[in-house]
Amino acid sequence: MKKILIVDDHADIRRLIRMTLEFEDYEIHEAANGDAAMDQARKLQPDYVLMDVMMPGGIDGLEACRQMRADPALRNTHVILLSARGQARDKEAGLKAGAHDYLVKPFSPLRLIDSLAALWLID
Repeated sequence: MKKILIVDDHADIRRLIRMTLEFEDYEIHEAANGDAAMDQARKLQPDYVLMDVMMPGGIDGLEACRQMRADPALRNTHVILLSARGQARDKEAGLKAGAHDYLVKPFSPLRLIDSLAALWLID
């Protein structure tokens, strides 16, 4: 069973993503900020991280993604960044940070599932 870590500072968004994925074969975990995401990622070693870009605290989604890429234990974790910012430069910054995909909020549940399925095929 694949492990997913959902990271967003809004509980409602985490709940919507969880509801989208509940019918798939995933073990789902949650974190509310970048610091908690890094702690959980190191503990859980998730297959996928679905992470908001803009979060309060010391580590935003871009920095957390960079840290995951730099950590040998998390290097193979697939990161999908989620953001309300949809400019080309925002997407480019996300991909430069090491994200495998960048979804602009609001996104359809089907788009999220398709993105995960595409990454699953890469594994």
